[in-house]
Amino acid sequence: MLLATFKLCAGSSYRHMRNMKGLRQQAVIAIGQELNRRALGGPNPSTWISQVRRRSSLLGSRLEETLYSDQELAYLQQGEEAMQKALGILSNQEGWKKESQQDNGDKVMSKVVPDLGKVFRLEVVVDQPMERLYEELVERMEAMGEWNPNVKEIKVLQKIGKDTFITHEMAAEAAGNLVGPRDFVSVRCAKRRGSTCVLAGMATDFGNMPEQKGVIRAEHGPTCMVLHPLAGSPSKTNLTWLLSIDLKGWLPKSIINQVLSQTQVDFANHLRKRLESRPASEARC
Repeated sequence: MLLATFKLCAGSSYRHMRNMKGLRQQAVIAIGQELNRRALGGPNPSTWISQVRRRSSLLGSRLEETLYSDQELAYLQQGEEAMQKALGILSNQEGWKKESQQDNGDKVMSKVVPDLGKVFRLEVVVDQPMERLYEELVERMEAMGEWNPNVKEIKVLQKIGKDTFITHEMAAEAAGNLVGPRDFVSVRCAKRRGSTCVLAGMATDFGNMPEQKGVIRAEHGPTCMVLHPLAGSPSKTNLTWLLSIDLKGWLPKSIINQVLSQTQVDFANHLRKRLESRPASEARC
C-alpha cells in the first residue's frame, strides 16, 4: 500500500507533475525507485528502525504539495540517503566493539564499516521525555553552541520543506588543540514517526558557504541520532548516536579515535546538564 501511494504521488495523473521539467520529473521517479529498493532490501532491522525506514521512504508526500528546484530535490535525496544508510548501519548488530562505558551506563561502541572506516555508536538513557530532547536537538539546533563546548556555532543556511536543513557547523579545537579548527556543511533530515524521532545527516556542498581560510572543511556522514521512549518508562528517552566523521588533514588514527569517542561521552553529559538547567516551559519560549 505504501509503495502504491508513492507511485500515485509520482504518477503522470497529477497536473503539477505533467508540467514539471523533464529532468525534475525523472529525479522524482528515480528517488522513488531508489528508496523502494532500499526499503525492500538489506538485513532485518529491529522494530523501531524498521518503522522509520519504511515510512521515511514516502518522499512523494512532500513533493505532492510543493515543487522544488533541481538542487533542492538533490538535497532532499541526500537527506533521505543519509537516513537510510545510517539506520542500515545501526540495524546491523554484528561487529560492534566496546570503546568505553561510564558508571551511569553510557556506552560507546565502534565498528569498521566498508567505505566509511571506523564509526562510533553512543547508547544512553536520558532522564527526560523524548519531546524535550527533540526540542533541544532539532527545534533549537542553532543554540547548541550555548551548551556544548565542542561546538562553537551551528547555523541553518537553508530549510527545504518541513524537515530538511542545510547547516554550517564550526567545531571547537580538541585534544589540547592537536585537532585544529574544523567546520562542516551538512544536509540534515529530521523525522518523527510515532514514538521515534531520527535526525540524520551527511556532508554536502553549498555554494554560499565556501571553505574558509585557516579552517579545515571536515565531513560528516552518514550519521544520525535516534530517540525513542524507554520501554516501561515513557518519561525517559533512549538516545542512540551514530557518528561517522572524516576530520581531514593529517592526524594519527589513535588521536582521531580518542577524540571522537570522548566527544560522544562529553555530548551526553552536556546534554543532560542543558536539559536540567532549562525546564520544559522555558525551552518552549
